[in-house]
Amino acid sequence: MLILGLNAYHGDSSACLLEDGKLIAAVEEERFLRVKHWAAFPLEAIRWCLKEAKASLSDLEHVAINSDPKAQFLQKMGYTFKQRPDVKLILDRIRNRQERAGVEQELTESFSDQLFSGQIHRIEHHLAHLASAHWASPFNNSVVISVDGFGDFSSTAWGIGQGAQLILDERILFPHSLGVFYQAFTQYLGFPKYGDEYKVMGLAPYGKTTYLEALRDVVSLEEEGGYSLNLNYFRHHNEKVFYEWNGREPSVGNLFKTESLQELTGFGPRNREDPLEQHHKDLAHSVQAMYEEAFFHLLKHCHQEYHEECLSLAGGCAMNSVANGKVYLRSPFNKVYVQAAAGDAGGAIGAAMVVWNEISKERPSPMHHAYLGPKFGDGEIKELLHEHQSTLEEQHCSVRFIEDDQELCDFTAKQIAEGFVVGWFQGRMEWGPRALGNRSILCDPRRKDMKDILNHKIKRREPFRPFAPSILREAVAEWFELDDDVPFMMQVFPIREDQRSQIPAVTHVDGSGRLQTVHQETNPLYYQLIRSFEELTNVPLVLNTSFNENEPIVCQPMEALDCFLRTKMDVLVMGNHIIQRPNG
Repeated sequence: MLILGLNAYHGDSSACLLEDGKLIAAVEEERFLRVKHWAAFPLEAIRWCLKEAKASLSDLEHVAINSDPKAQFLQKMGYTFKQRPDVKLILDRIRNRQERAGVEQELTESFSDQLFSGQIHRIEHHLAHLASAHWASPFNNSVVISVDGFGDFSSTAWGIGQGAQLILDERILFPHSLGVFYQAFTQYLGFPKYGDEYKVMGLAPYGKTTYLEALRDVVSLEEEGGYSLNLNYFRHHNEKVFYEWNGREPSVGNLFKTESLQELTGFGPRNREDPLEQHHKDLAHSVQAMYEEAFFHLLKHCHQEYHEECLSLAGGCAMNSVANGKVYLRSPFNKVYVQAAAGDAGGAIGAAMVVWNEISKERPSPMHHAYLGPKFGDGEIKELLHEHQSTLEEQHCSVRFIEDDQELCDFTAKQIAEGFVVGWFQGRMEWGPRALGNRSILCDPRRKDMKDILNHKIKRREPFRPFAPSILREAVAEWFELDDDVPFMMQVFPIREDQRSQIPAVTHVDGSGRLQTVHQETNPLYYQLIRSFEELTNVPLVLNTSFNENEPIVCQPMEALDCFLRTKMDVLVMGNHIIQRPNG
């Protein structure tokens, strides 16, 4: 049985393919169209998934999309009649519902030469999130929590997963949302782009909790794990906020009321070009602290309610790796799983898993790794390099081929240890927003100046944003204060104090690091490379950042080569081919 899962008409549109309950392909549309967070129908992602499975549209028995416009219908009507929001807001919601109802038409028009006779399933947004958390996890039983902006009139949902059974027990409904809270203050701090919340998270350690008490007037903790927003500070509940989801990078109008927040904070909204001053850093720190208060308030309730030791998280707020890393310290849970694409892209997986479970009554297979995207062979890479031979010669680049993997890893590790910036393009592309060792830029974590070098040569991003370490799984306890498996770089842990001076390039200002644990079983080549680096340096980890330059992570060899040529990257390792600048 083939089930196509979709996240469509929303940010991070994506597609995946489930074959007899096992995930065999998953990819975001942005990787093909080269626009971050692309929001529309994921046509190219669907084409690739079908190609990967050697299937056509006519082979699909089921298509699942992670949105059900009919969900919470009575609650929507009740809110509309009681609150009487701006008519433009109502019309916007109706338009969104009509778009999501057009999946059959999209498939028919896009695959006009193929007959689709399968069934379309519309899966409620947060149920899809919960499914992508619990059933992708290695846990038999787990508390499952989804926290995001909004989806199908809900912002938060929680319940219990027990083997093949998934029960959604409680929700927090529109207009109250931790995702909207965090996004509104992200905008206020001068980070207006969709998905910029991680910048506030990176800025937070530079500040203090100066505004935390004031923010407790913005977010109130309620009984039984709930929370509510003071709507006097927000616009989304009764005004038409500009949203652009269709066929481009998503954009969202201001969610906050300027006068209210200015009175609360004592300063106005920051323009993105303005310098970051201490009060901005303090507000970022306070926003993160307020989010954590509400988050752990919910976790405490869920543990008391279900008495389970394992926690599975999803939703856009599950990308808050700082809060995720504190679960062991600030809650009774002993195990945490956060899926590689915890945000809306991951809802494609959840929707497909729900349909599989409903039909088969079985649990889908867990997701042990995130290497689910396109792969390219050495033959394709060789042909590409031949086509661009003149350009490589103009930039005085040398090209060589190392057939033996151990020799390849030893060479690459030596380049990293000598301070060079290395592009690493291998195997199947990662699913989700993190580079996990197949589409990565790798550097020496021991160099204090490596952050500046990377920002100068390639990334050109804000200097306060940290870089992450990839570490051999068995070495975690020696280097971090917590020992757990973090395969998808979704948790931040404190680095041991006596080790911080050895790896300054991946140690944040507060002594923490957003780690990725690397397993020999799931990525043997990347594991082998880090092992080679350890043999040279006695350090079992490397600095790992995404292979891109202000664009989606590279997908195809041409994109990797183009990024290498237009930046000051020193070495590019694609498959077993090595492209090297004169100084590399």
